[in-house]
Amino acid sequence: MLRKKQLLTAAVAVLAFAFLFAVPAFAEDAAAQDVPGLYATFWSLLPPVVAIGLALITKEVYSSLFIGIVVGAVLYSGFSFEGTMNHVLSGGIIAVLSDSYNVGILVFLVILGAMVALMNKAGGSAAFGQWASKHIKTRAGAQLATVALGVLIFIDDYFNCLTVGSVMRPVTDRHNISRAKLAYIIDSTAAPVCIIAPISSWAAAVTGFVEGEDGLSIFIRAIPYNFYALLTITMLIVISLANIDYGPMAKFERNALDGDLFSGKNPYAGSSDDVSNAPGTVMDLLIPILSLIVCCVLGMIYSGGFFSGVDFVTAFSGSDASVGLALGSFFGLVITVILYLVRRILTFKQCMDCIPEGFKAMVPAILILTFAWALKAMTDSLGADVFVAELVKSSAEGLMSLLPAIIFVVGCLLAFATGTSWGTFGILIPIVVHVFENSDPELMIISISACMAGAVCGDHCSPISDTTIMASAGAQCDHVNHVSTQLPYAVSVAVISFVTYLVAGFVRSAWIALPVGLVLLLGFLAAAKVLTREKTSV
Repeated sequence: MLRKKQLLTAAVAVLAFAFLFAVPAFAEDAAAQDVPGLYATFWSLLPPVVAIGLALITKEVYSSLFIGIVVGAVLYSGFSFEGTMNHVLSGGIIAVLSDSYNVGILVFLVILGAMVALMNKAGGSAAFGQWASKHIKTRAGAQLATVALGVLIFIDDYFNCLTVGSVMRPVTDRHNISRAKLAYIIDSTAAPVCIIAPISSWAAAVTGFVEGEDGLSIFIRAIPYNFYALLTITMLIVISLANIDYGPMAKFERNALDGDLFSGKNPYAGSSDDVSNAPGTVMDLLIPILSLIVCCVLGMIYSGGFFSGVDFVTAFSGSDASVGLALGSFFGLVITVILYLVRRILTFKQCMDCIPEGFKAMVPAILILTFAWALKAMTDSLGADVFVAELVKSSAEGLMSLLPAIIFVVGCLLAFATGTSWGTFGILIPIVVHVFENSDPELMIISISACMAGAVCGDHCSPISDTTIMASAGAQCDHVNHVSTQLPYAVSVAVISFVTYLVAGFVRSAWIALPVGLVLLLGFLAAAKVLTREKTSV
């Protein structure tokens, strides 16, 4: 014991001396340049690595994200205490909460939380659950119904996550499907569906990054090459039909069959969905949801100038998802309140009481989102995007046929570390266009698709991704549980997608490469089912 204490003391002393000697060097370098001394170096990726590693080890996401933010601020300030605190607050948390786009998303979150509370209070959710229990007889049917709804709501990933979650929770709960499995299904039909839907906020983002080309045409031509998205949706259908679960998810599903949907940890325990005595009907859920969908679509095309004479496709491509979703959800909330008042299901006071209840239900998601945005602000200020862009540019010219697979891996790592798909698009797509636009247009399409697929994959795996956070909120599942159970599934598809991109880089045909990926996926799932069965029987 004494020796351990001596070693610990020595380690602390070494770190303290290293810190003291590092301060003047970093501070002087930062002062001499108007940029931090570690700008656009490998160290710019350290903050998200620290945050993600701590979250997976400690299973505690709030402190892990905050420590990642502090690490980023320390590196940015050159180990200055005053500079660190200023950057954590002014450059991080306050900055992201002052951003109009972020505020619009938070408004959408709060309003949707209020609408869910209203539907629960009115009995619409319970009525839908009772209706579904008569028409959806099996666990496979409940999972496939969730997949189908996720595919249908392809407009925006935030909207997808929260809407599918609020509608399908009563159904999956009745069939003893774990909240972790529900979160995985939601997450896997949010970004993967949006990235292959030509009319979506994601398509609009991607087309905006393809400068000097017909962005929408390239997006559509890239769909067959978006192997990660296509294989993820295929995997969802197969594991639902064949009842295949492996990794930590298998344990969560076994616990759910015994009645424990959360495997012991439910951060949303204060917001109960128990509305069995409420008087509502199925229409009291369907009308608000349909109103929300219609109003959000109208809100998005309004923000793109549709009502000022711009055509629908252009308006949708140029829409501001934050403004559109905030406007749409607000009018959806108004319609819902009027509906319940006219039908005399709820009083005006009961409706207003649901608003703070909805806000309270969304507090975990809002906290995680705020910290994740602040962490991204740290990596941006350290030049992580510049570092990755220069790294790819320096090696892209000589890779050619291998580039789609490499771009996929780089996109995965960058999106995983930063928690943003759109930021990854913005960095990698212009590089791909520059390398291939005049030499090999077909390989440019494959590489752009690999960039999109890698960004979605990394975003899907990352604990600090806003879509992953939204999926946890939609399923009302513990965030770390969602990440740890989803990761083996996402990594499995990522490895198969990587091999498929290697094939595509040489054959230059989706109709050859995609069947190869499908065969590999089905073979892997068949093996996983056999191995899982043998492990269970032992």
